[in-house]
Amino acid sequence: MTLNNGARTSQGPTAGAARTPGYAGTLAAACGAVFVAQVANALPASLNGLLQQDLNTHGSQLTWITAAFMIAVVCFEFTFGVLGDLFGRRRLVVAGTALVAAGSTVAALAPSVQVLWIGAALNGLGAGAMFPGSLTAITAVTRNTRERAHAVALWSGFLSAGAAVSPLLGGMFAKVGSWRGSFWVLVGLALVSMVVTALLATESKAPEGRKLDVPGQITFAVGLILVLYGAVEGPESGWTTLPVMLAFGVGACFLAAFVLVELGAPSPIFDLKLFRNRAFTVSSVVAVIGMLAFLGACFSTSMWLGPVQHQDPIRVAIPFLLLQGPAFLLIPVVSRLLHRVAATWLLTSGFVLMAIGCLLFARMDVTDTGLGAFVAPSLLIGIGFALTVSSVTAVALNSVPRHLAGMASATTNMLRDLGFALGPVVVSAVALSGAGSAFMANLPGAGLNGGQTAAAREIASAGGPIAVNSLPPGAPGSEAHGVALEALGSGFSTAYLVCAVAAAVAAALTAFGMIGLRGSGSVEDEESVAASSAHDAASSAHDGTAPDPLPAR
Repeated sequence: MTLNNGARTSQGPTAGAARTPGYAGTLAAACGAVFVAQVANALPASLNGLLQQDLNTHGSQLTWITAAFMIAVVCFEFTFGVLGDLFGRRRLVVAGTALVAAGSTVAALAPSVQVLWIGAALNGLGAGAMFPGSLTAITAVTRNTRERAHAVALWSGFLSAGAAVSPLLGGMFAKVGSWRGSFWVLVGLALVSMVVTALLATESKAPEGRKLDVPGQITFAVGLILVLYGAVEGPESGWTTLPVMLAFGVGACFLAAFVLVELGAPSPIFDLKLFRNRAFTVSSVVAVIGMLAFLGACFSTSMWLGPVQHQDPIRVAIPFLLLQGPAFLLIPVVSRLLHRVAATWLLTSGFVLMAIGCLLFARMDVTDTGLGAFVAPSLLIGIGFALTVSSVTAVALNSVPRHLAGMASATTNMLRDLGFALGPVVVSAVALSGAGSAFMANLPGAGLNGGQTAAAREIASAGGPIAVNSLPPGAPGSEAHGVALEALGSGFSTAYLVCAVAAAVAAALTAFGMIGLRGSGSVEDEESVAASSAHDAASSAHDGTAPDPLPAR
């Protein structure tokens, strides 16, 4: 068997030979790198409430903190994979870790939310380099599929641990000091990881046949950023304002140009020919819609507990343990299920569980600050996500010829991450638009005096109901707090419903769209399933991942 770097793996009688030199050091460096990247990814989730209070942000500004990270990952993850093959995976990871250290420093010192966006984008660029670089570095030092599966399982475990630990880290430091302290801790972790990688990891390359697709990268990045800009700013600026309309129009033109460029590119970053396969097309659409539902629900939860209810950051972190934990804890269970149950039905079951969890979230009372109501829906969504995140790539890989497995997995990973990026953008647009309309409609009947009503209307026009909801007692407009709270509760309940609908649509597509199609059955190769499951579980914390560790040829 040939690995992605062209080296031969050991099989049969040689499989018990000593491990490849540098295996332990490379594995340690890779695990540390993805842990740091995931901490950077998930850290703002428990801090949204404090960021809103300290930096005086409104709704869309908070959305951009999360969106800036994910957009950077989605836009450039294919290119980072090529750069690692051309110039070395260890160099790529070291450079990415340095970017995370720089981005976290910018975030820790940020005097305004706009500067915090820059820090989040730098962190996203760094993480986008660390994910594919660290994972591919592991494949280069493992001898066979079984060893690779064990290594990737450990890698994914550290990634999932980063997703679970990050909100707790942010909550603890915010409680004893300032939210800025958590970013300084991240700087320290990044520097340690960078040194470990430089000293212990083995360098590897695979430049044969690899080249940059600069036109494709530029058109894709510009188009995606412009379209998402319009979606984020539309609820507050107005959907018919010139900047929003231009963003959608120009962005759509760039994305159309991207399709044309990729059709004629000798080495495309996004192989559109894969979509001639119906099973692959369905699984790709499901990856986007289903992951939108998952991260949309996660983002809505962080907003509900933070800027809406102003709960303690430690309490904000607790539901995320239930949302994120199952994807790691159930890795061996899902791996076995993939042998015995058709991946299509695992996908359907998982998305149904996610839809039910989102529906339960939508029924919550915004005035109830207890955490009991979060337990059942968080667990349902977490378990559903654990079933779907591995299965979606299993379907994609089984639906194409084996020599296209690497490209198919990379494409599915990118589309899944696109769903992760769209989640916060879509739910924020739905929630904030609905909350703004409900607030303005209910304000006149709230029984406030003229001065309070006028002040609340003016503040809401500038910053939305979230700004009114955060006014200190006695401030002009503060008596409209109850109206703002109810409007926000209504808006985010609608956002949860949108996530439920998205999950239900994904369930229907898998149940009816793949009937009789190749690639919808159970996975037969035990070692391949283990590697695929471990790798896909790594994506449970809404990050960018590298192509599947299975060899492409």
